[in-house]
Amino acid sequence: MHYASIENLSKSFGIRTLFKNISFYLEEGDKIAFVARNGSGKSTLLKIIAGLDTADSGTLWVHKDIKVVMLQQDTPFDEMKSIWDNVLRLDNPVVKVVKEYEMCLEQEAENIDKLTDLMARVDELNAWSFESELKQILGKLNLHHLNEPVRNLSGGQRKRVALAQSLIEAQLHAGKCLLILDEPTNHLDVQMIEWLEDYLSAQKITLLCVTHDRYFLDAVCNEILEMDEEKIYVYKGDYDYFLEQKSLRHENQQSELQKDKNIFRKELEWMRKQPKARTTKSKSRQDAYAVLEEKVNLKKEDAEVSLQVKMTRLGGKVLEMKKINKSYGDKVLIKGFEHTFKKGERIGIVGKNGVGKSTFLKIALQQEKPDSGKVNHGDTVVFGNFNQEGLQYKEDKRAIEYVKDFAEFFPLADGSKVSASQFMEKFGFNAEQQYTPLSKLSGGEKRRLHLLSILFLNPNFLILDEPTNDLDLQTLRTLEEFLLDFPGCILIVSHDRYFMDRLVDHLFAFEGDGVIKDFPGNYTLYREWKEKETIGNKQLAMDNRQQAISNEPVVIVKEQEIKAKAKLSFKEKHEFESLEKDMPALQKEKKELEEKMNSGSMAFDELQKAAERISTIAGLLDEKEMRWLELSERV
Repeated sequence: MHYASIENLSKSFGIRTLFKNISFYLEEGDKIAFVARNGSGKSTLLKIIAGLDTADSGTLWVHKDIKVVMLQQDTPFDEMKSIWDNVLRLDNPVVKVVKEYEMCLEQEAENIDKLTDLMARVDELNAWSFESELKQILGKLNLHHLNEPVRNLSGGQRKRVALAQSLIEAQLHAGKCLLILDEPTNHLDVQMIEWLEDYLSAQKITLLCVTHDRYFLDAVCNEILEMDEEKIYVYKGDYDYFLEQKSLRHENQQSELQKDKNIFRKELEWMRKQPKARTTKSKSRQDAYAVLEEKVNLKKEDAEVSLQVKMTRLGGKVLEMKKINKSYGDKVLIKGFEHTFKKGERIGIVGKNGVGKSTFLKIALQQEKPDSGKVNHGDTVVFGNFNQEGLQYKEDKRAIEYVKDFAEFFPLADGSKVSASQFMEKFGFNAEQQYTPLSKLSGGEKRRLHLLSILFLNPNFLILDEPTNDLDLQTLRTLEEFLLDFPGCILIVSHDRYFMDRLVDHLFAFEGDGVIKDFPGNYTLYREWKEKETIGNKQLAMDNRQQAISNEPVVIVKEQEIKAKAKLSFKEKHEFESLEKDMPALQKEKKELEEKMNSGSMAFDELQKAAERISTIAGLLDEKEMRWLELSERV
């Protein structure tokens, strides 16, 4: 099914052209990653497709039966209303009854008659699957206090509410929905990102997504759409394939440019001859020269500026943190942490949102005092701190003037210098953007300018708090190349797994309750280790559970105990009781079948059926045991 056509769309803001005459198409089942430089109009184009903005010219067609749902970078909310009211704002009977049912469950005094009536209405509308999806989405995005007004939420919480809103609306229109996500992984921790990957991969949806997370891109999308120099390029493959094909395209373009330049030089000599000589020549040749001149002037050679950093020398003492403790009220963030940083160390910091990662960085920088312990800085340390507060400026000046306020030149290891303008070009600021006022820059461009201005100060110890948020993929590659050559110390907080895997040697893993584990390896190795540890813990829990089951074949749950499980819905309480009975019954059936098979008295066809049944039971047990563990954790 053809979902949408974008034909010859153009959009400008004042004298600045975002995109011009671009065309592409969206088909049912497409999962497309949209790639372009910051400031080139990605978000604006997505809004035009979603009907939230209009193009200056061109044609947009969206199938009349398709619902377009968009996650914006700054989603508007009804500030006075609760998370519930904002998430379930849709005028839909299924949404209304599920919302009423969940609100009734949240009330401390349970109204049994009302609950029974609501459950009957949920049955009538066949809304249990939607209710299950709703709870999964809210739970995985760590949205629990649903009566909290949106005005009280942090930026990260608001982003998660907006994402939940979009996913729930898309679920209601499953099969006939174009879901547009603008940087969905911003402000999500790694566990949330990995869940979102699995969720979107499993859903039968049509997706158009802007993301800087390359692992997320590979896991979710099957096509990459690039907007580069006002043209659209399509790549049917993953991120590595995109890089390979883009490199080949650039090589071809550079080869063509060189040919055009050679022809242009010859034609230029001819045009410079006396006017009298030209009058006998072809008018068509003069016209062809004008076209060629325009073509050569428009094309740009990719001049890569190599930045071999000449930083201030680091002494023997870099940074010491001794027996650091930090708490806020009853919440312990750091407990007895110690580390002496060495020259050239590259450390990543990972952990769930709210476990104290940003606080840790502030303590390391001596911007915040620990409750106890000492932080000592080396005499030669020059910190470069890229924080989440973003670009700070009092005066609305041009971008290049802002950078030149720090320094006119960037010193290189070979003794040469790179000008502020050349340094900005390295990070994707062309001549026009360099002279753009700060207030006119896009959100991504401001992040990029903030980052390069910190690097331009030539620090020898970089502290980067979520440096990849809102940066385009090309800038990320530039930043990675810069940091790979950086000879100083680096301390990075990031949810971008690809970025961490390329750059860090070991991790500080914030595991909660003040525990910080120093793990020797990158994020992928840490994740594999955690999975093995989790499987081991689950196996131990299941062994203990099976031992309990063998001692007490059937566990009878009393009515008072069920009522105590306030965190479970009525449906989940019933499911939990059933699992307590189903698992022993399946274990018993499996044991009986195995005994029969070992007796040697069964016919071949009976043996085959028994083996198939044992395999089925094993799968059911795995599924039910995992679900039992999930529900038991909430009991």
